[in-house]
Amino acid sequence: MPRPRRNQRHRQDPLRRLGPVPWLAPAVLLILAVVVWPVVEMVRTSLRRIDTTGTDHGAAGLAKYRKLFADPRLPEVLGWTVVWTVAVVGLTMLLSLALAQLFDQEFPGRRITRWALIAPWAASVLMTAIGFRWMLDQVAGVLNRLLVDLGLIDRPQAWLGDAAHAKPWLVAVAVFVSLPFTTYTLLAGLQTVPAEVYEAARVDGASRWQTYRRVTLPLLRPAFLVALVVNLINVFNSFPVIWGMTQGGPNADTATTTVFMYMLRGYDVAESAAMSVVNFAVVIVMVLLFLRVSRWNEEESQ
Repeated sequence: MPRPRRNQRHRQDPLRRLGPVPWLAPAVLLILAVVVWPVVEMVRTSLRRIDTTGTDHGAAGLAKYRKLFADPRLPEVLGWTVVWTVAVVGLTMLLSLALAQLFDQEFPGRRITRWALIAPWAASVLMTAIGFRWMLDQVAGVLNRLLVDLGLIDRPQAWLGDAAHAKPWLVAVAVFVSLPFTTYTLLAGLQTVPAEVYEAARVDGASRWQTYRRVTLPLLRPAFLVALVVNLINVFNSFPVIWGMTQGGPNADTATTTVFMYMLRGYDVAESAAMSVVNFAVVIVMVLLFLRVSRWNEEESQ
């Protein structure tokens, strides 16, 4: 049988040494185009003097960052962002744990209720926020009409007219749209727990609470961590709920850093880009800290 020519073998060897690189190249190029390049452009924009028409007037150094951190509204925006993220994620995780446990049981109409839970997830978040804004409207809102008819309030209220009333409603709507994904993630985790484990706990005389705390929760940890990380990032970067209901007002009182960034773009593009860079850095730090605390790296190395 004739041997392959040496030059033919040499042409094939470099391709073999590349391994899966040719297959990964399109994905890497896509990441560079969709993720890396916008981040580089965002940082570059934050260091320029760019007016609202898009005209570049030269380098600005760190002037836009100094202007951003000197803004008297920023401390309140940062504080509300922390409260918003903790409240929405905390309530979402607690309610989703209860719903996932409920949907993991057999009961009449379980399939219908499972499908009903998908509705907030299937609908546009912005359209849901606008729907709630109209429902809470002082003049035409159905909530005011219902409460007045029931005698619970004397006159219609401007539920979104001030931060004190608007913030609880914003949190409630954000939890409402976050429940489906989180519940189904936790439900998927619950359904991977073997029935034999529960049977063993029952034989050992463990109560329901002991079984849940010592068996269910530890085995649910991977799904719980995934849901928690995704919710932290989504809620921190959330835009449609707040913009659709209050547009960050009045006077940025209900604006998170993401909404505040969008508000800044109307009169200073570079300062808005600086806020974007700060947001991006916070997300990176948040994820790294969470991975450190959860010790994913140690678990993967074992």
